[in-house]
Amino acid sequence: MRRKIPSTAALIAFEAAARHQSFTRAAEELSLTQSAICRQVGGLEEFLGLELFRRSRRGVKLTEAGQSYARRVASQLDAVERDTLSVMGQQGAQTIELGLVPTFGTQWLLPRLRQFQALHPEITVNLTNRTRPFLFADTDFDAAIYFGDGDWSGTEAHYLMPEDLQPVCSPALLREGEPLQTQALAEMPLLQQTTRPYAWRQWFESLGLKVARDMTGPRLELFSMLAQAAEHGMGVALIPPFLIQRELAEGRLMLAHPHAYRSETRAYYLMIPERKVESAALNAFRDWLLDEARAWMAQQA
Repeated sequence: MRRKIPSTAALIAFEAAARHQSFTRAAEELSLTQSAICRQVGGLEEFLGLELFRRSRRGVKLTEAGQSYARRVASQLDAVERDTLSVMGQQGAQTIELGLVPTFGTQWLLPRLRQFQALHPEITVNLTNRTRPFLFADTDFDAAIYFGDGDWSGTEAHYLMPEDLQPVCSPALLREGEPLQTQALAEMPLLQQTTRPYAWRQWFESLGLKVARDMTGPRLELFSMLAQAAEHGMGVALIPPFLIQRELAEGRLMLAHPHAYRSETRAYYLMIPERKVESAALNAFRDWLLDEARAWMAQQA
C-alpha cells in the first residue's frame, strides 16, 4: 500500500519557505525559481488539504497549521540528514552510538576517549546527550552510560563508579576561603538538580540533620549548569568534585563543606541491550571503559 507521504522536494521547499517566511529567499537558498517554490508549496497544500501559508501583497505568513507542520518537517529532515551523514561516514567502519549523561561525558569520558581511538582506530564512538533512561528499542543507541541503580529492563549492566556529592560554591560566598559550618550552609541558597531532586535532603540526612528548606531553590538539569550557577554566586551546589576539577583548580569554585555524600544504591553504569552483547566493537569498548574506571577508582583511593 502506498504511504501517505508527500514528495521530498515539496517538503524541502516548504521547510525553507517556512524558515525564511519568504518564497523568494527559499528559492535563492535552493537555487530554484520563485515559481518553482510556489508550485511545490501549492502542491503540498493540495496534498494535505489545508492552507500552510497566507498570501498577501506584503508576502507570505505561516498559518497556525503551517507553523506546527513546519516544526515537525524540520525535525524529520534534520534526522534524515544525520542518518545520511552517519551512513556516508561509516565506509565499512564499526560505529558505536552511545547515549550518556552530559557532564560525565564531557569531563570524564572525552578526555580519555582518544586512548580508545588509538587502540581501536576501526571503531568510531558517537556521543549523544541523554539525561534520563529510555527504551533502546525506540532509539538507535547501541549502549548508554547513565547514573542510576543499574536496573534497566532488557540490558546488561556494568558498574563503573560511584558518585560523591560535595557542596561547592563561589569563593565570594566563603569568608576568607574557609568552609561553611553545616548550619550556615543550610541557610544559604541551595541549587537543586532536576535529575537528583532529593540530593540535598540525602546530604543533610547523612549528617543526621533535617532541614525544612532542603528542596527549595532553582532547579537545573545538568551538573555543568549547576557549576555555572554556583560560580556566579547564585548559591551552593552539590557536585562530584571529579566533574569540576578545572573550576576547583582555578579557584572559580571552592568546597563549601568537607562532607561528601555517596548513594548506596545509585552509581554510573554502562548499559548494553541484550541484543547487542555479542557485538565485538561494544565488547572492546566495554573492556576498555571498565579498565579506565578501575584505574580511576584506584587513583582516587
